[in-house]
Amino acid sequence: MRRAVVVALCVAGSACVHAPPSINGVAPTPATPSSLWTPPSSVTTAAARDTTHLVLSTAAVRQLTLPEVVDLALRNSPATRLSWAQARAAADAYGSTEGRLYPTLSAGLSVNRALSQATPGRPAIERSQYGPSLTLAYTVLDFGGRSGSIDVTRQTAIALDLSHNATVENTILGVEAAAFGYLSTRAQRDAQKSSVELATAALDAANERHRVGLATIADVLQAQTARSQAELQLETLEGALQVARGSLAVAMGVPANSPFEIPDVPASDSVHFVAESVDSLIALAVRGRPELASARAEAAASASQIRVARSGYLPALAIGATGASNGSNVSTFSGRTYSVNIGVQMPVFTGFSNQYEVAAAGEEYQAALARAESTKQQIIQQVFTAYYTLRTATNRVHTASDLLASATQSETVARERYREGVGSIVDLLVAQSALANARAQSVDARWQWRTALAQLAHDVGVLNARGDTTFGPLTPLPDVKPSR
Repeated sequence: MRRAVVVALCVAGSACVHAPPSINGVAPTPATPSSLWTPPSSVTTAAARDTTHLVLSTAAVRQLTLPEVVDLALRNSPATRLSWAQARAAADAYGSTEGRLYPTLSAGLSVNRALSQATPGRPAIERSQYGPSLTLAYTVLDFGGRSGSIDVTRQTAIALDLSHNATVENTILGVEAAAFGYLSTRAQRDAQKSSVELATAALDAANERHRVGLATIADVLQAQTARSQAELQLETLEGALQVARGSLAVAMGVPANSPFEIPDVPASDSVHFVAESVDSLIALAVRGRPELASARAEAAASASQIRVARSGYLPALAIGATGASNGSNVSTFSGRTYSVNIGVQMPVFTGFSNQYEVAAAGEEYQAALARAESTKQQIIQQVFTAYYTLRTATNRVHTASDLLASATQSETVARERYREGVGSIVDLLVAQSALANARAQSVDARWQWRTALAQLAHDVGVLNARGDTTFGPLTPLPDVKPSR
């Protein structure tokens, strides 16, 4: 009977424990796999607090220059804050390991009460002893273990500082690309407005010719279709512009609905190209890219770790001293005491752990060298690709300019011919469509050039905190024939 009662109680207890506890008074999980979970009021209240700062007034539209956009992104970016905190933590770790070069001094205060056993001829004695003490310890020599550990943390701090530089440059490139995308979309939107105006003028001309009997209703319908298509494209670009604005806001680290505007920035007053050859730019990137310098510092840290591991085979020499001033209820135990010791510790057998630690440190060093070499090859490829991407973008700008000039002239001729009654509405609409495409391609080509220039500056490692490039003098690009 007792066993049955115990089993029943255990079963009942396990059944009760199986149900998870509630969360702030609500069920901890949804009722079924297909239902939604209702969060407690504390969660919804916290969410409401998080969104209060996102309700922004559209009346205060802030005008931002491109350097201000870059500055906002650098100050608000969580990536830069993360890399900065990691660099500071590594610097503190370096300072901590440097403390091993100095002796350690510790102070103590102890109180001790003891009772000695009685012996023949001597009664039991109850003794109290108390007083302060100072202890000094110093490692004189450990054959590279201490200096190796310091160098590991020093190189690690250097690597994280350089990684922070790379994060800053990546943030600059990201926000510049978002800004150029927004400005390009806005320029294409403005160009499309001109296309709508041209389509409207063509429709007016077709209506006028139809009114006086010089054109059929087919001309009017074709012109009306062309204008509707132009308006549809304009509405599409208006939506894309808002999306690009939100992407730029997020790149700056502000809510997507933040009110701001960037003044008109010319894609380029004069499209030029860097005077340096691809080989000189690759050499500059290999010397200056923070990613490669960080990989090299990590390899140096791995090399120092080998010294630390090898020191486990070698002896260590240490000295120590302790001084105390004791008080006691037994006079013979009162007074000052001190001790000085010099010791040598020599590892004899560590279960082969030192052997494996040295081997592991050597393999980690080889892996770090391989990572550095891989990073170098990636940087060379990036510079090479960005270099010829910029050359292609420059040629596209020139070609797009010629295309826009010829398309503009063609549209003017077609419009005048149709107005005079010697041209067809089809010729006019085809010319207007070609002009709209030429405008869009011209805008796209120029902003692609700016983006390609920023990408090359980033890949070479000369994109500064203002978003400017620090290339040498730019020269006009003649007819380019790749030399490599």
